[in-house]
Amino acid sequence: MGRTFRIKVRMRRFRRQHPRIAFAIRSFMIFSATFGGAYGFVSGSRSENSGYDPHTFAIGASFLFALACLGLATLSMRLRFVNKRLRKLAAHNEALIDRNWELKEAEERARSLFEQQGDLIVLRDHQNRIIFANDAYCALAGQARGALVGTRFDFDVLEQGDSARESSGTRVHDQKIATPLGARWIAWREGYVRLDAGQPAELQSVGRDVTDRTETERALSDARDQADAANRAKSRFLAMASHEIRTPLNGIIGMGGLLLDTTLTPEQATYAKAVKTSGEALMALIEELLDYSKIEAGKLDLEQRPFALSTLIEEITELLAPRAQAKTLEIAAYVDERLPLEVVGDAARLRQVLLNLAGNAIKFTASGGVALIVEPGIRPNEISFLVRDTGIGIAAEAQQRIFREFEQADERVARTYGGTGLGLAISERIVKRMGGRITLASEPGKGSTFEVAVPLAPSEARAGQTAFPSPDLTGKSILLIAEGIEASLIARRLERWGSQTCLVTDATVAEALLPERSWHAVLVDRAIGPAIADRLGGVARAHAPQRLVLLTSSSRHEKQSAAFTGFLVKPLRAASLAARLALTPEVASPELAPEPPVEATSAAPARGLSVLVAEDNEINALLMRSLLTKLGHRVVIAVHGEAALESWLAASSAGTPYDLVLMDIQMPQLDGIEATKRIRAHEAATGGHHTPILALTANTLVEDRYACFEAGMNGFLIKPLDRDKLDEALAGLAASRQLAG
Repeated sequence: MGRTFRIKVRMRRFRRQHPRIAFAIRSFMIFSATFGGAYGFVSGSRSENSGYDPHTFAIGASFLFALACLGLATLSMRLRFVNKRLRKLAAHNEALIDRNWELKEAEERARSLFEQQGDLIVLRDHQNRIIFANDAYCALAGQARGALVGTRFDFDVLEQGDSARESSGTRVHDQKIATPLGARWIAWREGYVRLDAGQPAELQSVGRDVTDRTETERALSDARDQADAANRAKSRFLAMASHEIRTPLNGIIGMGGLLLDTTLTPEQATYAKAVKTSGEALMALIEELLDYSKIEAGKLDLEQRPFALSTLIEEITELLAPRAQAKTLEIAAYVDERLPLEVVGDAARLRQVLLNLAGNAIKFTASGGVALIVEPGIRPNEISFLVRDTGIGIAAEAQQRIFREFEQADERVARTYGGTGLGLAISERIVKRMGGRITLASEPGKGSTFEVAVPLAPSEARAGQTAFPSPDLTGKSILLIAEGIEASLIARRLERWGSQTCLVTDATVAEALLPERSWHAVLVDRAIGPAIADRLGGVARAHAPQRLVLLTSSSRHEKQSAAFTGFLVKPLRAASLAARLALTPEVASPELAPEPPVEATSAAPARGLSVLVAEDNEINALLMRSLLTKLGHRVVIAVHGEAALESWLAASSAGTPYDLVLMDIQMPQLDGIEATKRIRAHEAATGGHHTPILALTANTLVEDRYACFEAGMNGFLIKPLDRDKLDEALAGLAASRQLAG
């Protein structure tokens, strides 16, 4: 079977290869068979011994005719079948022709896109010869495709940019190349492709002209570098200006304070207070400008340290209380007891924001008061700080504008109240930097409420603890005779402690209510009038075991009525109120009882410190000498770093080392940083006594403080000097020296 098939295949192959010879052989065979048959029949029929029979001949002829008809019928059917196959092949051929035409059109479109697109496309073989280059590549090279194909042409590279390799193996890099059209930046994507199996891979390079983008990016980078340089120059200028301004301000404020400590006439005291107040106002302006500069330069760093929330709020209200009380305003605070005792955040920046908002509230309020309320926020770990006042209010169209730099509500407000318009802008940026938000609700003539909501996570170290034990006042009645913002906050707190609080603003109504029930405590605000308060205290003796009077810090040393069992100072501390209400009735609290009068003369330390002051400014040196002498310390002044170093070495060699060195940072000949390094190096070499060194600096930048610590200083004091902080630092040093001794 296989042999027959092979013979047929060979015959068909021969017919395809030699059609004329095959036709001649087929024709010869047909003619030979026909001629032989006819000739034999005729010859046989004419022979005498043929036995020709017409009937038999007719039968044979009929049989042959039938066979011929059968053959013709078979041939006709085969021809019909072949024609049908031919029609199918013709239809299939037409479909293939159409498909081939579509493929050609698609190929032409792809080639047109491939040729006309702006990207550069070039294929190279394994010997780096060009085998294809599109029109864009040829145009950039300035040569025809025929001249490029087969060559190793490549552009001259003027500058190689960044290069990277993707996970697929494709190399991505930028090049600045030289072309007839000029220097151009091209972003290349290069990868190897294999078109045929067993053939070497070809390098396909696709490049895009990114000259405009690269030049724009470089221009932006240069502009950013220039802006950074300008910011650094601005920061240096502000630091220098701050130092140069703070130095004379230190003398103005410090000498003003010393002058106020002397015996002055009323007129002289007024002038001295004006000088000191003006210096402090200028100092506040400098602080605002420096903070704004830090924020603009992106140098506002936030600390993440635990701090007591209620302590921070109460310190703010107590700090602002003298300003509020000077305008006969109330200031009060309320911290929700659901809040954690300690939270983690930047207490200094939060204090700055709240001081600014509360200080503005006092400035723009003529009557009523200011409340600082702290409650849980609407988001997890969020705390809401509300600063509410009864001031002039802010119009709706100005509520967004006041958060911009150097903007205020209107020109009339700016002329009346003054200010730079930076406080709210700085506060808003600090709050946003802390991840919070600041909002305002206000109506002209009805006051304003600023809300600061910031995320402050609870401290894990003090989790679950409370600032003070809350008294159980369940079922106990407390009468509060007061009016104003603080009265409502006190009543709110008492109700949270479970008491039945009755807030009364009229003395007559209070006198009528006293006999109606037994009161656990009666709280009377002295602001309703000293005589009225004393009378109510006397009336309450028969109805309440605890009778407390609410005082301001200015009136706490005045003689109080014996009808009261104690007093509380406004703004009220929640812990003080809780402690007072938890005491046994009719027993005065030692810490809350009226304080004995303080003697005017203050005793100096039994033995003062030996202090070396390195200060090149004569006025500041005189100020330091006066302040330290008044505090009972011995002072030696050095006018520059070399003199300070020599004085320290001499004292150490004589066996009488200084207890403290106050080192100015910027001095001629040898600055404070270098002088400190030499002192520490000498101590390390000799193993001698470690002398505490505090920096005296007018620079408040963080890098300046780091430089102080890196040089070996123990701390720093910011000019202008605060006498209380100086006294506190020296007292702590003296105490540690006594303990060591």
